[in-house]
Amino acid sequence: MTRVLVVDDEPQIVRALVINLRARTYEVDAAHDGASALRLAAARHPDVVVLDLGLPDMDGVEVIRGLRGWTRVPILVLSARHSSDEKVQALDAGADDYVTKPFGMDELLARLRAAVRRAEPAGGGADDMIVETGEFTVDLAAKKVGRAGKDVRLTPTEWHLLEVLVRNSGRLVGQKRLLQEVWGPSYGTETNYLRVYMAQLRRKLEADPSHPKHFITEPGMGYRFEK
Repeated sequence: MTRVLVVDDEPQIVRALVINLRARTYEVDAAHDGASALRLAAARHPDVVVLDLGLPDMDGVEVIRGLRGWTRVPILVLSARHSSDEKVQALDAGADDYVTKPFGMDELLARLRAAVRRAEPAGGGADDMIVETGEFTVDLAAKKVGRAGKDVRLTPTEWHLLEVLVRNSGRLVGQKRLLQEVWGPSYGTETNYLRVYMAQLRRKLEADPSHPKHFITEPGMGYRFEK
């Protein structure tokens, strides 16, 4: 059974989430502040964390960093903060997704299910390293991309960018994280690099680069790969 840790200081939101999650056979633990959340996570080892950023004792981003010090558990941020900067900060700290308040319960539960699916351990076979879309195939083990039966030639930078996005399929990857993973830790603001290289990937792999289906831009935040 999937265990969810809900972290929010608004009792009515906690109550609504607990009722809805338990009705769908999730096991649920709840914390009302960051310190309790970190203690519960260490003791109960949840399969996914739903985390509000506005906690009474510490910022939710600090809770994310605390969790990421020892676990890769999916973290779904739930917050009234709407600015792109705050969303990017949470994603760069290690959050997997971001839902703004007020939220629809159905959407939140769908995102939670997706986060749990992405975190499920792979079976370990060669097929786990092959990602197929309607237009192209990515072989992560062989570092090859095929389209219409032919290999697609990518530069090392294009491949690295593609690999990061594909390995985080369905997740929004923040601009800063992409820059640092592909170009190095001294990068973080050169968003024009991302625009140029994403355009190149789309030209090589998308059926209609001007209306991409697989390489999605989240304006001001980052990029998402969708199968």
